Amino acid sequence: MTHVDRSLNCVDCGVEFTHSAADQEFYAQKGFVSDPKRCASCRASRRAARDSDYDATAIGGPRGYERGDDRASREYFAVICSSCGNQAQVPFKPRMDRPVYCSDCFRTVRPD
Repeated sequence: MTHVDRSLNCVDCGVEFTHSAADQEFYAQKGFVSDPKRCASCRASRRAARDSDYDATAIGGPRGYERGDDRASREYFAVICSSCGNQAQVPFKPRMDRPVYCSDCFRTVRPD
């Protein structure tokens, strides 16, 4: 079966994303019968929310001690880096019209 790139809309954020021919082939190999319903960023956010089983405030902060500011209670969002494609956590809600970078890529693209 020949696959072609298709445009789909994310059910969470409404952004149009491409379901590539390579992804369709992968889905077929895995036996998945339905198309993805969420864009890569929303899938990463859901995965991070599902997989996070630790409460930073319960242990006194991320490194085992209480911080003097609100960083322990700050909300983080799972994203896919626009440069390298790796999953990253950012302390702001990303806008779909702007690129978002992991900390390593941000250091290289950030204007000084």
